[in-house]
Amino acid sequence: MSDERVKIILNKCIGCGLCKPACPFGAIEIQNKKAVIDYTKCTFCGACKEVCKFQAVEVLEFEGPAGLDLSEYKDVWVFCEQKKGTVQSISHELLGQGRKLADDLGVKLCAIVLGDGMENKIEDIYHRGADIVYLVDNPKLKHYQDEPYTKVIIKLIQEYKPEIVLCGATVIGRSLISRVAIKINAGLTADCTGLDIDPDKKILLQTRPAFGGNIMATIITPNHRPQMATVRHKVFKEAKIDHSRKGKLIKKDYDDTTYFSSTKLLDLVEEIEETVNLSEADIIVSGGRGIGSPENFDIIKELAKVLGAAVGASRAAVDSDWIPYSHQVGQTGKTVCPKIYIACGISGQIQHLIGMQSSDIIVAINKDPEAPIFKVATYGIVGNLFQIVPALTKALQSKMGK
Repeated sequence: MSDERVKIILNKCIGCGLCKPACPFGAIEIQNKKAVIDYTKCTFCGACKEVCKFQAVEVLEFEGPAGLDLSEYKDVWVFCEQKKGTVQSISHELLGQGRKLADDLGVKLCAIVLGDGMENKIEDIYHRGADIVYLVDNPKLKHYQDEPYTKVIIKLIQEYKPEIVLCGATVIGRSLISRVAIKINAGLTADCTGLDIDPDKKILLQTRPAFGGNIMATIITPNHRPQMATVRHKVFKEAKIDHSRKGKLIKKDYDDTTYFSSTKLLDLVEEIEETVNLSEADIIVSGGRGIGSPENFDIIKELAKVLGAAVGASRAAVDSDWIPYSHQVGQTGKTVCPKIYIACGISGQIQHLIGMQSSDIIVAINKDPEAPIFKVATYGIVGNLFQIVPALTKALQSKMGK
């Protein structure tokens, strides 16, 4: 199909101009009393059709690849990422959400496991909700490499035809799943913060931040399969363990050409551990623009020390060089899901909320009673953080005997 999926019906268009301001992408101009579409900017969203009072805009339905039978595709798949033979916690989170999606569709939840000596890890994946595990166990898959992992997953998808494939938005996941999507001509939505099933159309609703986090966009892939999405760490809760669950194991192996890589793995260098592991922390104390200076972060660190907590920060604090990037929470930092999140001097812009709003308990301390952070806070304290935080630290020290 041509790019002109939105067309102006010239004999109906009177050049009223209603469509021009309605277009969020500035793709429409009025020339010679007729609307003209710049297809280099048009995203076929249909906003112009909605405002046209003269039925002068036609939006054509997009047709999927020729010969693609959507009815052949079923089941929800989760790529279970492993490092050193251990399935990563992001995979447990995806299994939890994948179980919900599969139940809504009335299909099976399946897991893909690639590695070497991984069969003894499969039972735990059943316990976390998987009905089927596709295992490709080969010494050449012990460590992640782009080409062999991509080729193996493509072969599995082509043979078993899943309707949904989920992957963690990790360094490995982002490198892998984008390659797979390109090769099989599928759509891919990155860094989703929400996944759901349309109750009527039975397609995947993929929600992610757009336009710098200023809006939340819900993306659909109605005409391609599988529907593919990546999800950041800590967006969803980990799947609960049910030891009574059983599953089916499907073991696959392929010829040597599938495992061939044009690059060679020379060595693995262990990453130097951060002093603070935000992603796994149960309690996080974060500071924002209201902290005012790098020296003032000492009061945040003191409270965190008493609580045995990690220290977080907003982007504003990081951009001001008050604290290293490794502490940043939010859309361009880390997504966290602690039991307690204490936000000090953080206004609560959407970019920050995306990274911490799933916390069990949110405590907000801010002098502005209208700060957006209070809309998501479990408990809010309006006041001067330089008085409140030290007082809170002192009270906890006394209570905890520190």
